Amino acid sequence: MMEDILEKIRLFLRDPELKKKLLFTLGIFLIFRIFAYLPVPAINLTRLRTLFAQNQFLSLLDIFSGGTLINFSVMALGLNPYINASIILQLLTAIFPQLEALSKEGEYGQYKINQYTRFLTVPLTLVQSVGIFVLLKNQKIIGALSPLEFISFIFTMVAGTFILMWFGELISEFGLGNGISLLIFAGIVGRIPVSFGRTVAIFNQQLLFNVIIFLALAVVVIAAIVFINEATRKIPVYYAKRIKGNRMYQGATNYLPLKLNQAGVIPIIFAVSFVLMPQLVGNFLAYVKNPAVAGAARFLATLFNPSGFFYNFFYFILVIGFTYFYTVVVFNPQKIAEEIQKHGGFIPGIRPGLATKQYLEKILYRITSVGAIFLGLIAILPAIVSRLTGIANLVIGGTGILIVVSVILETFKMVESQLVMRSYEKFVR
Repeated sequence: MMEDILEKIRLFLRDPELKKKLLFTLGIFLIFRIFAYLPVPAINLTRLRTLFAQNQFLSLLDIFSGGTLINFSVMALGLNPYINASIILQLLTAIFPQLEALSKEGEYGQYKINQYTRFLTVPLTLVQSVGIFVLLKNQKIIGALSPLEFISFIFTMVAGTFILMWFGELISEFGLGNGISLLIFAGIVGRIPVSFGRTVAIFNQQLLFNVIIFLALAVVVIAAIVFINEATRKIPVYYAKRIKGNRMYQGATNYLPLKLNQAGVIPIIFAVSFVLMPQLVGNFLAYVKNPAVAGAARFLATLFNPSGFFYNFFYFILVIGFTYFYTVVVFNPQKIAEEIQKHGGFIPGIRPGLATKQYLEKILYRITSVGAIFLGLIAILPAIVSRLTGIANLVIGGTGILIVVSVILETFKMVESQLVMRSYEKFVR
């Protein structure tokens, strides 16, 4: 197995085109990390880092921004507005038939959906920029700004998000592909050493044993993530002999692979964006003059504390919900059943047409239930382990590891498919 992986890596590095894509992707990563340390003027970074050290929610938010938030760089908002816009567009696509029809129009439809997502990102970025400004001003991290300085601050935040979106599109077009996920991956990987270093700094003899347990559990979790991502239910499909034109086609047996986790890493990214929103709104409204609104906002921020029960319960439900939603989006049993019937195929013991569709739905929902519950448990497992071991700084590790491992697996599969396109089929099994 290891020799096979090393052989694929060797072939990848020998291919000039693939090597160029890898170097281009790494170059974008380097530029992204440089931008992560390019701060916006007028920010008191010392106060900002003190606030982050005292607030677990902000520390969690910083991990998914790739460190751009704690340094308050020009990309401080990260890809969060774009991800929220993508979620809204996908929900609207499931509701409005016009958008659903557009999404099925191939490359042109995908281009229009992406264009609408960018348009929707603009107001979301503006709203979040104003919210961040108010939060910083209430914490005395940023002073009073003139109208021109305020406008400059807001447009800097908007520009940073759109530059990051552009980086993601460049990676998708000229790099290894899947640009947005790879940028999130790069941000998390860039902050893991910082988070781990903070934990090492507070080590003592009582914590050492707990950390060893935590690291051992992390290895088990990574192995479980890989297993679930690769697990597949193969449904046999038989094709009878048929005559088409003047040719007779022999019967054949094929398999329809249904993955245990059809949605990949997308449900986690979507769920993180949603679960962080209530506390962000609560922190924003906690300083308004209306006592009722301020009290409700403080209650909301407390309710969605990352170490609290309700936050983790809500996170668990969101992961399961988004896993089902995205699975329905990417896998259409009706369309698959029609394609099987059109090509003269059938599943043994199942009638073609409606019965095949119902059978596929039943199998899909069963295996998706297992995958969704697993993703939900992995997402909240770090909070449980943190409560048991007392290692608070690594509470963000589970979601981060889940995203990192899933993105690595997806990228590796993309590399394999590109190797196949370059006539390396005998090495890719």
